Amino acid sequence: MATTSFDTLKFVEKLKSGGISEDRAKVISEAFRDASGEAELITKKDLQIELAPVRSDISLIKWMMGILLGGVMALLLKSFFPA
Repeated sequence: MATTSFDTLKFVEKLKSGGISEDRAKVISEAFRDASGEAELITKKDLQIELAPVRSDISLIKWMMGILLGGVMALLLKSFFPA
C-alpha cells in the first residue's frame, strides 16, 4: 500500500496563522499525522492488480453468454425454418 507524506511544519504554520497557539498547533499536527498514518491507502496499481481477476471473469462470462445466445438463436431459427 502507498504512504503519503505530511508536512507538519506547514500544517503548524497554517494553524498558527488561523489564531491557534503554537503548542496546540503542534499537538493537533501530531494527532493528525498519527491518525492519517493509520489509514490504508491504495494506488491505481494496487487497484488494477486487485481488479484483474474480476475483469477476466467478466470477459469469460461475456464469451459464455455469447455462445449461449448463439445456441438459442440457432434453435429458434431451426424451429421456425425446419429442413
